Amino acid sequence: MTARLNLANLFEVVVDTVAQRDALVAADRRLTYAELDERINRLANHLIAQGVGPGDHMGLQLVNGTEYVEGMLAAFKLRAVPVNVNYRYVENELKYLFDDADLVALLVNEQFATSARAAAGPKLRHTLVVGPDGDYEAALAAASAQRPDDSGRTGDDLYCVYTGGTTGMPKGVMWRHEDIFFGAMGGGDPMQMGNTIKTPDELPSRIPDPGLTALATPPLMHASAHWTAFSLFFGGGTVVFTANGRFDPSEILTLIGQEKVNMLVIVGDAMARPLADELAAAEPGTYDTSSLIVIGSGGAILSPTMKEQIGRLLPTTMIVDGFGSSETGVQGTRAGMSDKPMFSVNEQTAVLDDDFKPIEPGSEQIGRLARRGHIPLGYYNDPEKTAKTFAEVDGVRWVLPGDMARVDAAGTVVLLGRGSVSINSGGEKIFPEEVEAALKGHPDVFDAVVVGTPDARWGEKVTAVIQPRGGATLSLDDVQIFCRDRIAGYKVPRAVAIVDEMVRSPSGKADYRWAKEFAVSALGE
Repeated sequence: MTARLNLANLFEVVVDTVAQRDALVAADRRLTYAELDERINRLANHLIAQGVGPGDHMGLQLVNGTEYVEGMLAAFKLRAVPVNVNYRYVENELKYLFDDADLVALLVNEQFATSARAAAGPKLRHTLVVGPDGDYEAALAAASAQRPDDSGRTGDDLYCVYTGGTTGMPKGVMWRHEDIFFGAMGGGDPMQMGNTIKTPDELPSRIPDPGLTALATPPLMHASAHWTAFSLFFGGGTVVFTANGRFDPSEILTLIGQEKVNMLVIVGDAMARPLADELAAAEPGTYDTSSLIVIGSGGAILSPTMKEQIGRLLPTTMIVDGFGSSETGVQGTRAGMSDKPMFSVNEQTAVLDDDFKPIEPGSEQIGRLARRGHIPLGYYNDPEKTAKTFAEVDGVRWVLPGDMARVDAAGTVVLLGRGSVSINSGGEKIFPEEVEAALKGHPDVFDAVVVGTPDARWGEKVTAVIQPRGGATLSLDDVQIFCRDRIAGYKVPRAVAIVDEMVRSPSGKADYRWAKEFAVSALGE
């Protein structure tokens, strides 16, 4: 199995099965599987000619587009390792990542090329620039369209994703191809029926006709977008991108109708709210959403209030929350309107106590969320961090990335959030996401992030950074009165800092570091 479950091999199986089906739709290009495969082959052969080979690391400093997918799969075909580069990084951050990841090649959009060149060190020996004035298309045109030799590929080849670094410097999470395929890319089960493949020979019979069409709004520089795209590819589906990867609610809703999108992937309220506002304000008939079967959200809270609004606007569309991380892959899902982050998890996921024993359901004990089975090898060039995050107990290897959780009496996991951003107020541990979910139910709250700020008596106090809806005013009293009926008293915010526009990561995730700095400054602490 290990020799055959390679991401490039699996993709080629799909190409040979549905060659003329649309694979990718972007602003400037529509590609069938055969056309996409040809471009990938040309890029791979160009890179081979430049000395890029097995085990080499190649950076992708790109917005969403066909080139990002081409770069990933070209690297896989020649057994190199694609590395996601955050295109918002400034020169010093890029220098750190380029060096830490040992990049020898780079694909970069021309708007980022100047900063990339300034950050490049001696290891980086080949760069291709994507854009009207770049050399990417010329390089492809000059290269062979033949598939590169596949004799050395195995399921042990490597996939790497660099974490966002919200609580420290970003680190590369290293997965075997076989593990990420089963852990986050669907495992050849496009309808998510719990029946993954065992060999590539089974894949063609699993491809539905017609395939699903998904519009992925998160940037491909984040793992969840990789997983969405590859899950679709391995099911012979079509992936749609907005122009230059931008988040434009009107463009997204228009594309849903034009491309008959079945699945929309977003990141929590930060993306859901402007989409819902645009849909609610539009004249009837402006947008055709009749093809939309499911909206999937992960990486940030999708509040009950937001779900209710979407449910009214799109009554036939299912809303599903998913959770996971770069270190665990996809771990669980939930559907419904509960204001509790309660998830059904896969059989490889458990909540463990400090002795690595499973938490007793209904005990109210807080433990660490863990996964076994198809998990990463560890962090690139960081044995110390690997030792802190991965553990072997009684012959079973677990990954514990820092998410805290409880298990209710029915065995459902109640996700509390990352321990690294929890607030300790007078000895009570408070998880920001629970407070954020309560705040987002307030009709005048557009967005909210909760942090701990210094307090002389309690050590830390719960502070809410809030972006009000346009024209609304919010006082601390307003917030406290609203929250007291929804969360325990010690979790209710003790301070509020109002912001004109919330800062979030490009994927929509909360930037707790920024929020804390803003709150401390705004409150004069």
